[in-house]
Amino acid sequence: MFISVFDVFKIGIGPSSSHTVGPMVAAARFYDRLRGMPGLEAHKGLRISVTLHGSLAFTGKGHATDQAVCLGLMGAKPDALNPDDVAPMMEELKAAGQVFPEGLPVLAFDCESDVIFDYGPALPLHANGMTFRLKDSSGALVDEYVYYSIGGGFVVSEAEYRNTRNAPDEDDPAPDVPYPFSSAKQMLELGESSGLSIAEMKFQNECQSQSPEEVEAGISRIWGAMDSCINRGIKGEGILPGGLKVKRRAGEIYQKLLREGRSNPPYEHTVMDWLGVYAMAVNEENAGGGRVVTAPTNGAAGVIPAVVRYYLDHVPGADEEGVRTFLLTASAIGGIIKSNASISGAEVGCQGEVGSASAMAAAGLCGALGGTNEQIENAAEIALEHHLGMTCDPIGGLVQVPCIERNAMGAVKAVSAASLAMRGDGSHFVPLDGCIETMRQTGLDMGDQYKETSKGGLAVNIVAC
Repeated sequence: MFISVFDVFKIGIGPSSSHTVGPMVAAARFYDRLRGMPGLEAHKGLRISVTLHGSLAFTGKGHATDQAVCLGLMGAKPDALNPDDVAPMMEELKAAGQVFPEGLPVLAFDCESDVIFDYGPALPLHANGMTFRLKDSSGALVDEYVYYSIGGGFVVSEAEYRNTRNAPDEDDPAPDVPYPFSSAKQMLELGESSGLSIAEMKFQNECQSQSPEEVEAGISRIWGAMDSCINRGIKGEGILPGGLKVKRRAGEIYQKLLREGRSNPPYEHTVMDWLGVYAMAVNEENAGGGRVVTAPTNGAAGVIPAVVRYYLDHVPGADEEGVRTFLLTASAIGGIIKSNASISGAEVGCQGEVGSASAMAAAGLCGALGGTNEQIENAAEIALEHHLGMTCDPIGGLVQVPCIERNAMGAVKAVSAASLAMRGDGSHFVPLDGCIETMRQTGLDMGDQYKETSKGGLAVNIVAC
């Protein structure tokens, strides 16, 4: 399956791509399903409800999942919703007790009672399950359908999920792109036979469905949204919502770094502080429900923007073409990881979120710096390898502790991995494909308490007050 750069990088709102963006997308998909249902208008007094299962239930309050469901049922789109509009929209819904989907009858809906948190076992296919139900005035079930939010804002039905997890049949047609690859091995082989870089192959694949100008404009839009998020974050002040009383720190640290200057001998290591502050700025915005870009998820949204900003601000000769190379290369690696393992913290822990983001950022930076395809693959492997086993254990179910600082460390690891890979010739012991498979297996072995349920790790050993 071809995964576009615009699938990997999607503009949305915080705090979570799987718990916030995904439920909004699922609501729109359920409406589309109802629009295709014959005879729906014959039913009277229709009421809609949504049951959240697994991780969506256990950390749904902290991730604003119930609010996201409400916004989605009101017709809000993650890439178009203004975060400032959320509070008045919620007040409007509470007063109305109804939603008014386009092309459908008015549906009764109470945001307090019709979003149901199921704290029992997760649905069998994935930890992030949602059951949408439509009943008539007599309580009879009119329709019921399950969606899974599988990370990064991707939403699938049960049939779609099973299809994505089945081994591809040898007779299945290859994706209709000139350079189809679903593994790092295939990517390197195609690069060698074509003489093209990973970014060049990815760009030509994207141009099969859009013009080159549209692809370039889309990538510029994605980076613009990332950069704007950093700029908002370094101006933010105050306490993040949710009850942990976590203070925004990025703005204060940024001002200190400005006073010290970008180059401050003998403290050259402060470049790590710049990386950290860029990443924290994004994830503080995410934690506050602001506009972010999934990269590849909201919980890991700070790593890639931080490393791109580092490239532009601290690397001599950096330019916009380098940014395009960076994001194209990073998305190629992200697509491989998603195809063969997971980017969902609820499925494989934070190794699938910050670990994947760090691998993508390492590859992107290596590509932007002129690294070979082999060095790029090596950079991604180094970064991912050193996130293996990382759990997802957000305190209070909030995407704040340890998530914000974890993005800063993921960015530092990405730059270190790219630098180390470029010191070599691309040959290395552990292939990226092997590392990705190890991450998948580690995720399967990991206890559910460490996979975005807030039932283990820091979430139970640190008092949330």
